[in-house]
Order: sequence, then structure tokens, then C-alpha cells
Amino acid sequence: MNMALSNSDPFGVRGTPLTDWQTSPALQGVRPITLSELVPTGSRLVVLAPHPDDEILACGGLLAGMVGRRNPVQLISVTDGEASHADSPQWPQMMLRLERRKESERAVARLGFDVQRLCWQRLGIADGQVADRAESLIALLSEDLGPDDVVITTWRHDGHCDHEAVGHCAAQAAANTGATLLETPVWAWHWAEPNDPRIPWAHARKLVLNDEQQRRKRWAIEAHATQLQTDSSTGSAPVLAPDTLERMLQPFELVFL
Repeated sequence: MNMALSNSDPFGVRGTPLTDWQTSPALQGVRPITLSELVPTGSRLVVLAPHPDDEILACGGLLAGMVGRRNPVQLISVTDGEASHADSPQWPQMMLRLERRKESERAVARLGFDVQRLCWQRLGIADGQVADRAESLIALLSEDLGPDDVVITTWRHDGHCDHEAVGHCAAQAAANTGATLLETPVWAWHWAEPNDPRIPWAHARKLVLNDEQQRRKRWAIEAHATQLQTDSSTGSAPVLAPDTLERMLQPFELVFL
């Protein structure tokens, strides 16, 4: 997850407090769904992450629940997240690109996967420029996906340029191939309001996480140190501030069908 947005910055200083989400009638009214309903037996799960932490923030609990199941899992990292620390002497882009890849591997291992055996594609598209490569990304996904696949990615109206571009590409590829598309909000937890009509509540479902899935998701997020620490060379605040993490670590994951 990076801070660059698709339009003018819609974020307030702290965003929508977790307490407001916890008392939201719209959110409380979302029906639960099981992991087996989301990823049926025999389906392959394809996780499409715009940045190296988005697979954890968006669906880390779901992924933790996939460990030990017979469904094949494939991860696709669209960018390496090298633009998260603009003009940083501490984290020049090449160094940050390599470090964020390592963080991502550590995080996925903490979910319980054997990273060496996991099917993982890294596309290396420039961070912040996914929309410029949309045509090639749609073609790649359309060639890879099939009608028995379930592809999960960031919501195509999430408020971040790469999140939205990846969501749109996944939607087009799913339409081309018959794959099932699942979308998850990441930045929307920050800018949206508790009963926001811009959120597709009618298509939303809650995947309730058990204690172990919540623990592994939190532990996986902690692997992304570059996003959790202040940049000592610029004084920039962490990308993932405590308020942001509170919203990301609710005991469920929201999925749009």
C-alpha cells in the first residue's frame, strides 16, 4: 500500500475512526461468508497485489486460512512498491524495491506458506504507473486465468491509482475468462464514512477470522518494517500509521462479490 492517490487527496488527518466503523449499521448488516464459499474445493486462488503489502492488508486472514487446504494458491505482485518513500536518502528506489520484496516474502511465510514452493509471479511494473500498463496486464491475466479460478484483488474504487488500476484489470480479465472476481477495500477504510453510499454494501460479505488467522495477519503486517517506521532521513511518518492499522486489523475481512 502506497500513499499516491488517483485524484486529489480525499484523506483527512486521521481518517474514519475505528469506533465509527464498529457502530456502522451498514457494516453490521453485511452477511458473513465462509472461506469454502469464497474459494470452493477445486478452485485455484489467485491473489493480485498492487504493492508488496497489499496481499496481507487486503486478505491476509483469508490467505492464512488457505494454508493446508488442497486449493492451489498463486500470488502475483504487480509492483515492488519502490515509490512509497519519495526522495528518501534512507530508501532510494532500488534499495527499497529489494527490501520490500524481502519483507513480502517474510510476511507470506508468517502466514504459514512455504515461500520456496509457492507459485509467485513478480511483474515489476513501476510503482504508481500500473494504469499505463493496463492493456498488457489484462492480456497477461486473461492468458493465465480460467473459469475455475478465484482472483482476489483491491477494489477498483479504492481511492489509490494502482489499487484501482489493478482492480479494473482484474475485472476485465475475469470477464474475459469466466474467473470469479473478489475485491477488497484497503484505503476505503480511511476515506469512506460508516454508511457511505459509495461502498457497494449489497455486494459485500464478511469473512470472519478466527484467533489464529488474526494473529498470523498481524504478525505478517509486522514484517513490513519499511512501512511501519518513520523515515529517519526525511522525518516522514510511517505509511502504515497506528490508526490505519487499527482499521486493517478488524476481526473480519470485507469482500465485494
